[in-house]
This record gives sequence, C-alpha cells and structure tokens, in this order.
Amino acid sequence: MPTDQSCSSDLPRWSPALLLADLAGTARFFSRLPIPRLSRRDDPSALPDFRRAAALAPLAGGLIALPGVLLFAALSATALPLPAVALIALGLGIAVTGALHEDGLADLCDGFFGGATPERRLEIMKDSRIGAFGTLALIVTIGLKAVLLAALAARSGPLAAALGWWIAEAGSRAVMVTVWNRLPAARPGGLAALCGQPDRTATLIALGLGLLPLLPATYVFSPLALLLAAALAGASGLLVARLALGRIGGQTGDVLGASQQLALLGTLTGLCAVA
Repeated sequence: MPTDQSCSSDLPRWSPALLLADLAGTARFFSRLPIPRLSRRDDPSALPDFRRAAALAPLAGGLIALPGVLLFAALSATALPLPAVALIALGLGIAVTGALHEDGLADLCDGFFGGATPERRLEIMKDSRIGAFGTLALIVTIGLKAVLLAALAARSGPLAAALGWWIAEAGSRAVMVTVWNRLPAARPGGLAALCGQPDRTATLIALGLGLLPLLPATYVFSPLALLLAAALAGASGLLVARLALGRIGGQTGDVLGASQQLALLGTLTGLCAVA
C-alpha cells in the first residue's frame, strides 16, 4: 500500500458527490478495477478516508464481485462441470482484487499459528513469503467456496448461486468493517493510522447495507437459510476478532482480509446448509 498519499477529511460528511467519491475510492482500494473519476470530489490518486468511506464497503464489495459473479452465471449455461465453473469464476474474482483478502488470510494463518509471541506473529504476517499454514488455509477455503457454489447451483440453480455469492461478497465487507471498528490497531503506521478507523456511524451504515440484500433474497432462499448465513458470517468475524485481540492485540490489514474471507465462507455455508 502506498504511504505517500494522504486521506482527505476536510470535506462535508455526506453529499452526493462525496458518496460517489467514497464508493469509487473504496472500490479502487480493495480491487484493481480501472474506475474512472466519478465526481468533482473524486481524486483517483488519493486514499479514501475510511472513517467515513468504510460505510460503503458492502456496495464496493458488490461492485468488485460482479465480474466473477456474472462469469459464473454465464459459464453455468455451458456443459462445463459446475465445480470447474466455480473455480474459474473464483479465479477471476481473485484477479480483480489482486488476491488482497486471500493474502490477508494466508498471512494471518502463518503468523497466528507460526509465531510464539505477538511481536513474532506480526513479523511473520509482514513477511511477503507464504508458509505452510497460509498455503493450507488458501487451499481449504478456495476449495470450499468452489464446492459450496457448485452445490448451491446444482440444488437451487446457477442464478440463485450467483445471487448467493454476490450477497456473501457484500455482507462479508460489513463484517470486515465491524471488526475494523471494534479492534484497536495492532501496529502503528498501519491501515487505521494511514486512513482512519471506521466510526460508529459508518459501521452501522455498512451493517445495514450488508444486510439489505437479504430482504429480496427471501424470494430465492428460505428465511432460515438466510438467517443461518448471517449468523455464520457474524460468528466468523467474531472468531477472527477474538483471535486477533488475543494473539496480536488488535487488527491489521491481514486481520481484516481474513475476516472478510471467513465471513464470505460462512455465508455460503449457511445458504447451502438449509434446503
């Protein structure tokens, strides 16, 4: 992440131009999408002020997920096996984000389970090399996501599975923002120090935006499946938060990425667990 950029915090809290700028900036930060300038307040070279902009993380997550979700829906109409379709679409999704959150999950597993002290864990997490714990975590989680998407498509139809994936991408960002808000920064000069920590208002808005897609989804999934999906997503975030607080004393970008990945996996698990 660049460190020579500064966040702009001298703007009014909410305005249409600022909302567009926050959405574009958040999507740029968490992906490699070539998003053009959307408003006069939008500076593509500046980092977002996440004290406010994190409110739109679920919307940005839904936008970032669209290429993979649409590819999944399109390829499901071919004769390709559904597990292959899921893996190809997940691969595109990973390419769109630059494996940002997957990298966070791998670093967290390497650090949390490979270091004996908080200092050593943080040192391992900062190392760009991947270890055995991180490799296994990626194999298991990506494999599980592919299996769950394929199973959901086989049972409920490809469009339902695509919708479930999109819901999971948006909702998992709300979980990530909540973890970000609740935990102190584990190291100085990290993401929170650079661009701020989501405040209470931004966190509540993110939660609302993350839960909102569940309402129309009741036409596709049972209320029990949606309730279980939301519960497992929240439990995943809580697990990551408790582990992070106990092992390194707070959150880092890797912790946030891991919380998003596990919340996404929890959502898909909940949708698949109930017919």
